[in-house]
Amino acid sequence: MHKNEQLIEKFYTAFQKRDHQTMNSCYHDDIEFSDMVFIGLKGHQAKSMWHMLCERGKDLEITFSGISANDQKGKAHWEAKYTFSVTGNKVHNIIDATFEFRDGKIIKHQDTFDLWRWAGLALGLKGQLLGWLPPVQASIRQQGMKGLEAFIEKNPK
Repeated sequence: MHKNEQLIEKFYTAFQKRDHQTMNSCYHDDIEFSDMVFIGLKGHQAKSMWHMLCERGKDLEITFSGISANDQKGKAHWEAKYTFSVTGNKVHNIIDATFEFRDGKIIKHQDTFDLWRWAGLALGLKGQLLGWLPPVQASIRQQGMKGLEAFIEKNPK
């Protein structure tokens, strides 16, 4: 197994255990992370997002597969099942991830998933009917960033 495949496996195995410290040890200090909600997170922001998700994900279940990597790039498929705390709705999010590496760490991480599908699960009928609309998706992103900023304020390290 390639060393970067091992790194990705270490990252997701730690996520299964909600061990944000080990997850973040896989990241380069100059990490850049983006997904459909959190766009353009860098460094401490990206690491804090995983800390927040691990801490809040009381019933979080993570599975992963399809890991492949070489010296420069990698990819994985992963799925998350959890209760969305805002609504109490059950979510099963299906994500494809791509990675870039530098100095034996993940320097760039991009997660892709269907935000409309996620909105339907997390927000219920409103998300199902309106989750495809750009203003609704912008509101989801804004609320996500507000939550992350509040978390960072309470957990500055």
